[in-house]
Amino acid sequence: MAKISKTDAQWREQLSDLAYKVTRKHGTERAGSHEDFPKGAGVFHCVCCGALLFEQSTKYESGSGWPSFYAPIDGAVGESEDSKLFMRRTEVHCATCEAHLGHVFPDGPQPTGLRYCMNGVALRFEPKE
Repeated sequence: MAKISKTDAQWREQLSDLAYKVTRKHGTERAGSHEDFPKGAGVFHCVCCGALLFEQSTKYESGSGWPSFYAPIDGAVGESEDSKLFMRRTEVHCATCEAHLGHVFPDGPQPTGLRYCMNGVALRFEPKE
């Protein structure tokens, strides 16, 4: 998918206040506030640009209060260092529109051992038919 770039005003018009704060201003939603996705087969898209990010089959219950996955779809996300809040973390963003999605941690299940801890407001679920 080609890179998508919009003005701040265009993102504000398209997104809810919380989605804008999280995805465009690198915010974090409150834990447990957005874990209402269906459990059936499907895929998770970026709420900003619609890019495919995660398969439902890689989602698991981490107990963190945020939707967690052990792997993204190949090439769907990028990573960068985040040293805000007096700690070093790896930020995860949409590879297509640079939306902040969450962080990745090395404490997930196999086969990757990774926990992609995502903000639910940054995701849109699409069930498979």
